[in-house]
Amino acid sequence: GAFGSKVQQKREMMTEICATLAFSALTNNDKVGLLLFSDRIEKFIPPVKGRQNVLRIIRELIEFKPKSKHTNIAEALKFMRNVMKKKAIVFVLSDFMDTHYEHTLKIVGRKHDVTGIRVYDKCEQDMPNLGMVQMQDEETDELMLVNTQSKTVRKNYSRFYHDKVEYYKDSFAKSGSGTIDCRIDESYVKKLLGYFKRRG
Repeated sequence: GAFGSKVQQKREMMTEICATLAFSALTNNDKVGLLLFSDRIEKFIPPVKGRQNVLRIIRELIEFKPKSKHTNIAEALKFMRNVMKKKAIVFVLSDFMDTHYEHTLKIVGRKHDVTGIRVYDKCEQDMPNLGMVQMQDEETDELMLVNTQSKTVRKNYSRFYHDKVEYYKDSFAKSGSGTIDCRIDESYVKKLLGYFKRRG
């Protein structure tokens, strides 16, 4: 359905942002690595210099099909902390519908220069009033009927969503890390440029 295509659009935007960052690192002659994660580490390409490496990274991004639909940001950060011994510039791209990563982020943030890039769709912020809708539970993959006409249901969903976004903003701020929010229907190029100008 329409929701699936939104997931696709988010994935495409994340791929484009990663490609943009990788090419900009290439022009600076920096090393570039890639860590793909869901609730597990899906793939890790250690940081290397050069065009071949960047092209390989972009190919991996385009072909990436996660084995899991779930997200565990703490797991990814822990893995990164263990493999990256030298200070690095780290971009974490996700929709950040997850919690329990603040502690790990603080530890990683002490050593590395971390920026969270939240890619989201404005439709996700509020549940539309569509009557009875079949939805899939992210955690259990179970299908269930949800009454989206119910104000309580819509309010709970909205609270769940906004709590996660607050947690993201809060955690990154407390760990001294930057954040960029990219909506899939907006230009991310301006956002990235504005962010780097402010930091530079």
